[in-house]
Amino acid sequence: MIDNQRNLTKKLQILDLGEQPYSNVWALQSELHQNLIAQKREDPAGLHFTSHALILCEHPHVFTLGKSGQQDHLLQPLDKMEEINAEFHMINRGGDITYHGPGQLVAYPILDLEKIFTDVHKYIRSLEEVVILVLKEYGIAADRISGLTGVWIDIHGTKPRKICAIGVHLSRWVSLHGLAFNVNTDLDYFKYIVPCGINVEEKPVTSLKKELGFPVSMEDVKSKFIQHFLNTFELYIT
Repeated sequence: MIDNQRNLTKKLQILDLGEQPYSNVWALQSELHQNLIAQKREDPAGLHFTSHALILCEHPHVFTLGKSGQQDHLLQPLDKMEEINAEFHMINRGGDITYHGPGQLVAYPILDLEKIFTDVHKYIRSLEEVVILVLKEYGIAADRISGLTGVWIDIHGTKPRKICAIGVHLSRWVSLHGLAFNVNTDLDYFKYIVPCGINVEEKPVTSLKKELGFPVSMEDVKSKFIQHFLNTFELYIT
């Protein structure tokens, strides 16, 4: 039997926001992140732990650049962003530039990893595993590529295709940022960047819709994603 204390620290709150501007969700992420850190300081034993959180959303067209990225990987001039109905934000996650937009499932886990496991690489591999398991349910074999973060299709082919990007940040073992899973995404927007600093001529970007040949229910994808997330991280919904 799982003891009450372990149960307490394995609670997860799901926040499904639908389509929201990047800045709004960034503010919510930051608030949840800081609240969880403050709680750790006040209650290091976790006796009054509230819950981890998982934000799910879609964004209007936006490009985000991580702290280790190169701004010249944004191929659209900043003063021309309005022409493509997009925004640009510099943020504090790891990784290079990426794109978010409608039809893409964006997941921001705000987890106290000291209550789960304290291993950054395992955390990233676990996020990848969640998406790999979701894709398997649609009959798509996906995997990792050594030395590259994210989820890929046809990794042994001449042009592996990236379907999910991951970029995270940790402070006091509390996670921030997350992953972007291309479901019904407009892939044309990737032509405005060098996604994650990777040449798309060699390793193009793809989506679930493109791989299957038809659009997929976002609600169905989210349902599968949540279940595999809970199982992978051994959490339960509050």
